[in-house]
Amino acid sequence: MSLVVGAKQLRMAVAFSAGTHGFFIRGVVLLGAIGLFCLTESSFCSAQDDSLAPGKRFEMEVQPVLKNHCVKCHGLDGTIEGEIDLLQLNAGNLDGHIELLGSIVKVLDFNEMPPEEEPAVDPQRRQRVIVELKHILNSLESSGATYPNAPIRRMNRLQYNNAVTDLFDLKCIVFTLPERMMREHKQYFKPETGKMADVVTVGNRPLGKSQMIERRLAGVAAFPQDLRAENGFDNRGDHLSMSPLLMESFLKLGQSITQSPDFVKRNVGIWNSFFEPPATELDKKLEAQKRLEPFLSRAFRRPVETELLDRYTRFVNGQLDAGIGFTDAMKAAAAAAISSPKFLYLYDKSSREDSLESVDSFEMASRLSFFLWGSIPDETLLNLAASGELQRPDVLEQQIDRMFKDRKIKRFCDSFPAQWLQLDRIISSLPNVDKFPDFYFLKYRDSMHMMLEPLLLFETVLIENLPVTQLIDSDFTYRSAVLQDAYQELGTQPLKAAKTGGGVTVLTFSRVPVEDRRNGGVITNAAVMTMTSGTDRTKPITRGAWIASVIFNDPPKPPPADVPPLAEKLSQDEMNLTLRERLALHREQANCKGCHEQIDPLGFALENYNAIGVWRDQYENGRGVDVSGELFRKHQFDNVIEFKDSILAEKDRFARALAGHLLAYGLARGLGPSDQSALDQIVNNTTADDYKIQTLIKQVILSRPFQSKTSSKSITTE
Repeated sequence: MSLVVGAKQLRMAVAFSAGTHGFFIRGVVLLGAIGLFCLTESSFCSAQDDSLAPGKRFEMEVQPVLKNHCVKCHGLDGTIEGEIDLLQLNAGNLDGHIELLGSIVKVLDFNEMPPEEEPAVDPQRRQRVIVELKHILNSLESSGATYPNAPIRRMNRLQYNNAVTDLFDLKCIVFTLPERMMREHKQYFKPETGKMADVVTVGNRPLGKSQMIERRLAGVAAFPQDLRAENGFDNRGDHLSMSPLLMESFLKLGQSITQSPDFVKRNVGIWNSFFEPPATELDKKLEAQKRLEPFLSRAFRRPVETELLDRYTRFVNGQLDAGIGFTDAMKAAAAAAISSPKFLYLYDKSSREDSLESVDSFEMASRLSFFLWGSIPDETLLNLAASGELQRPDVLEQQIDRMFKDRKIKRFCDSFPAQWLQLDRIISSLPNVDKFPDFYFLKYRDSMHMMLEPLLLFETVLIENLPVTQLIDSDFTYRSAVLQDAYQELGTQPLKAAKTGGGVTVLTFSRVPVEDRRNGGVITNAAVMTMTSGTDRTKPITRGAWIASVIFNDPPKPPPADVPPLAEKLSQDEMNLTLRERLALHREQANCKGCHEQIDPLGFALENYNAIGVWRDQYENGRGVDVSGELFRKHQFDNVIEFKDSILAEKDRFARALAGHLLAYGLARGLGPSDQSALDQIVNNTTADDYKIQTLIKQVILSRPFQSKTSSKSITTE
């Protein structure tokens, strides 16, 4: 007698029944899943006895598979490939090797191991081992494992710009930010409607100087742009350092903001309530303290301490006693506030060392606001935090929904998708002008238009709360007339430049249906195809690495230093070879083969798109383009549409990868093995709502890692 249950049906049923009680049900889900994967009476399944310790479960289910399929290359006779020694694992030391256990889950789940030339693990046995390992990791997590610590970090300059703008309710921006790739024109972005406009007018900041001209505070210069972490984002705590020189620049920056000739009543929304002098001289000192308390509480994102409030009050009173006007004295105090570490730094206060605990209400307000709005919490969030209401799950969900409908969600769209998709790489893409003359028009490049297509797609998916699968294979896209022409064969619906904008100042994009599935989604758009190509040719390895990193959140290791790059110029013997045949030489090297087996099929699947994203069926030498391959050693494909279908067959994997990117972005840190069970739960709960993107983001916020903090020591700032 056998028991066979579809994993998807099981997951959907459990997710539906779990609702908001995910943490309680998670253990039941895993236990039930393990039991249901016991496919025959003769197959022993340790889940039948949940009282078994993790070590015993490891000995009975996992260790035999490692012994038969893995230790030959990872521990036996001193052979330790990839610096992984599996013989060090035993039932008694699992809690000291959580990261290694997580790596084993990953390579088994992605079918990366054992290598192709080694005997494969039976699929049913493989699945049982994966489930067992996840159960073990869950048990270790429940018994005291902590999440990676989100280190104290300062705001990056996009967050600083937003925070200062919100604090003073500015009617202009603080300084121009080239990293915000898309500039909005004519107020097309209206999240409160739940609908994206069919025609939008936008600008492109990095590649058009005219797009840098906008209302801002005169005399205020931005501090240097913060670099993105490798396979991460520019808000990572371990990358946002503060040198003495930068601290000094923040002091000068705060003063330049409040002393700007544009920092006046018409541009500062809080002018009357904060900077305007009181009616009589006698009220000035009392009024200063009265105004400073809510201002500092907003700036520092929690009720200001009495001692600190008194310090600021004494400073203002000293200025007044010295004959300085009320407005100037309050400006000086405001400049000091926005230069304070309490304003600049994001950190969690821990009451116990080396402990895992829930964030408090004010920390949750800041995490939520900096995640979705890239800025300080508004008064609504702070008031709910002060009352303790924000920690109620129903109130928190209501606030998330409110924030999705607020125009400040545009800041999330300005930051996350461009970094997730690594679109900054297209700025330096310069295809050979002789080989690809159509890429250049006037003195500008098609990349001005290319990079906006995936950003508009992401905004639409978010505003309209569409399934995340639209990011893989959308049934619509946004195109300008220039971009539609650039696609050539794939630009099937001609757009009139007179109506849809072919200029370089204001670019007009129209929403068009995708009827040819070679279009649509982020993986086949011209921006990605161009930025993952070289000057003269496509780079399948680069494209494959991009798919692995962005779509599956599984970045490959850097290539060995002694591996030479593929020559751009062909030798006489290579003239009649396809690119696949040339790259096959790399796979013959033992230290390259493993990675190439993983990323080459992903890159070659996109070979029909040339170095600027134009469709082709053959190379310049007349040889046909071969895109056939296999995804995760189980989904075969012969064309890009079948490749998309293969990814969609693994949509849980994509949703989990996107959830991982979102969680890392929201917590400003890399993820660790202890985060993995939370990602499983996020996907389970999102599946029940048809993979809607707002549900996915909401589940990230409701997850245990997002609502918890780990601190090695208490943090104080002055």
